[in-house]
Amino acid sequence: MLGDRSMSKKPDTGRDPSPAELREADRVSQLMPSQKKDHPSAVPADPGKLEHINTYGALPEYYVDQPFTCRRCGKHEIWRARDQKWYYEEAKGHIDAVAVECHDCRKLKQSGKPQK
Repeated sequence: MLGDRSMSKKPDTGRDPSPAELREADRVSQLMPSQKKDHPSAVPADPGKLEHINTYGALPEYYVDQPFTCRRCGKHEIWRARDQKWYYEEAKGHIDAVAVECHDCRKLKQSGKPQK
């Protein structure tokens, strides 16, 4: 019956986080860099996959969950560390880019439908 339990678990996407998840993500984002790096939720960065970034600033050594508020609708979501890793390292996103719109608002914008 292991399959039944895993099917009922909500995927950890950062969408519709619980208040406890938001508090924890906010708490972790406020930690000192050395504490963030050693936090269990930190995802190590792969410097070899960040070579596309042309910056004088430091490149990340790790990613941690970042809470944010959607600039369009005000919904609270979490930009998960693993999603940041994918965005910066695989999709080759700009290193200064941050999440500003929730999943629903991004999908609405991509669909071309009028926004509220």
